[in-house]
Amino acid sequence: MELSQLPLVLLLISNIYSEHTEEKTKAKVTIKPAQHVFRGEKVTLRCDINAERGTSWQYGWYKEDSDNVFSELQELTFSPVTEFDAGKYSCYGAETKGSRSLHISEEVTLTVSGNSNDCKLLSDSSRGAGGNYTVGSAALKHTGVYVCTAERGKPVYNSTISNSQLICFTGVFPPVSLIVSPSRTQHFTSASFSLSCEDQSNSTGWRVRRYTERWGLEDCSSVLRSQTGSTCTIRTTSPYDTGVYWCESESGENYHPVNITLHFGVILESPVHPVTEGDTLTLRCLDQNTTSLNLRADFYKDGSLIQNQTTEMIISTVSKPHEGFYYCKHPDGESPKSWISVTVSHSGSQVSVLHTLSSVLAVCPYLLVTVVMIFKCCRMRVASVEEQETAI
Repeated sequence: MELSQLPLVLLLISNIYSEHTEEKTKAKVTIKPAQHVFRGEKVTLRCDINAERGTSWQYGWYKEDSDNVFSELQELTFSPVTEFDAGKYSCYGAETKGSRSLHISEEVTLTVSGNSNDCKLLSDSSRGAGGNYTVGSAALKHTGVYVCTAERGKPVYNSTISNSQLICFTGVFPPVSLIVSPSRTQHFTSASFSLSCEDQSNSTGWRVRRYTERWGLEDCSSVLRSQTGSTCTIRTTSPYDTGVYWCESESGENYHPVNITLHFGVILESPVHPVTEGDTLTLRCLDQNTTSLNLRADFYKDGSLIQNQTTEMIISTVSKPHEGFYYCKHPDGESPKSWISVTVSHSGSQVSVLHTLSSVLAVCPYLLVTVVMIFKCCRMRVASVEEQETAI
């Protein structure tokens, strides 16, 4: 039987035996350049046996709690390293001659974070008071995904990159719309969906861009993702496709960012874009294991139950207080949370202004007649007083 086929428990027993017979012989894992690296770097793990020279060794590697040996090389190299490579590693060394003893190392953790090169440092953000960053004059160009990092001490210790936060700056009349099909913010894994940039002026040059925790900032193009013109199609989705998607022009302007969530099991069907105040909002709960649209579920807003055991939740007249995080629960699972934004209707305020103006214009003739009559009365009183004075 090959050493790589031995169950881990036998290797552990052999290791305990070896520790009692040869205490000076140990296996050790070293990681270069560091145990905490960024995605895209080159990382090497090496297994060394502290033993007398001339001994021949066979190596093996384990990851996490797996019983399977996935490599028999003395060195493991990840180039480039990804989040998939993160985890706890241990190695063993087995003598190929002599006592054929086995020695297993202690676990060493490899941590992989998002690549710092994906981030653009904002020139005036360094060492802000209390870690704050202020946008003086907000514009469309400031729309994007923001993260932060910190440093302290001497020598300087740098923290990891924070979670990402989408911040949107929108104009009154954006020249392009991001269309998602199926039209919802949550989608099932192992399925497909598409996004397209529809320009009102039929101009070309638009492309779909995205930011995900797994892949960072990128265009929509790879083996499983294709982009034809301004349309991006993801044929086989995974949780790593969760992120922010938007339309970008040739000049680098960003429009209509949308949070897309990929989830297995139960999802919430909610609108892609903000709901206008006064419109109707309809939410449904969908289960990946059934095609039925009559799925009964409980609906929550900001953690509070608002409707239970209903096939759909309908808000006939949406207002600003309805804004918040929504999700649904079903016996088969719970959906992720989706933020539903409500925009204020400008048409209502315009109608109010027009109504006020029309009311003012309607009463203006009456006001004018009243003023003229008051003026004439005053003239008559003055004339009467003057006649009395003249008579005296």
